[in-house]
Amino acid sequence: MKKYILILIIIALILVGGILFVQNQGSQNNPIGTANNANAIREVIANNSDDPGSVEVIRNVGNPNGEKIAYVVGVHPLEHEVHETLVKILPETDNLNYSYDIYIINVTDDVGHYGAGYSDKDDKGRQNGQNLAYKYVYPKIVNGSYKAAIDVHSNIGAYPYKTFVFSPVNEGSGEKYASDVAGKCENITYYSPESTTSGPFLTIPLNEYGIPAFYFEEYSFANQSTKDIHVKELIKAVDGLKFK
Repeated sequence: MKKYILILIIIALILVGGILFVQNQGSQNNPIGTANNANAIREVIANNSDDPGSVEVIRNVGNPNGEKIAYVVGVHPLEHEVHETLVKILPETDNLNYSYDIYIINVTDDVGHYGAGYSDKDDKGRQNGQNLAYKYVYPKIVNGSYKAAIDVHSNIGAYPYKTFVFSPVNEGSGEKYASDVAGKCENITYYSPESTTSGPFLTIPLNEYGIPAFYFEEYSFANQSTKDIHVKELIKAVDGLKFK
């Protein structure tokens, strides 16, 4: 009797495992699950043991026939709340004009935490994300026929403005499109800090290559409903840009 019970338990475990495997595979192939983004798929584009993390992309969000725009999240891992907000809200947004790819950098080594006292030079997690961006995301965007790229970040409130956009390259298309976005938003302004640690690893080389790229900065300690409002504003403004 015990033998038969054991066999039944083993069969049940196999069946449950098989169901979970199928569900997991389905979510990897099309994790969006919304009618307006039926063509969107999530793929791993880098997951090497010698890297300090991995890189994914959610492709084909929005209008599959529209011109392509790239979003990048995760360059600085401690700013993950606004990254998660963009990844959640953009695929849920319907009636988009353009087709969006969201590049997701997942730093796993030396992530750190707020209040650790790191300087930019000592924060290994930030540098790991920047290196992954340059190694994997930059070439994908360069070769991807994108009209623009937006690198999503957050800040601890040390700037005169807490929610803003800017391009680290002045007098170029990146600056123009960022200014256009700010002009369409009630809560997002254009403000350019004196320097940025991640610029040389993504937004600056993209602009120099000819792909307009700019930052979106959110306040790290804003409540989630405020982050949602600001990200929705950003998405709408970017989707209303007119490209040459």
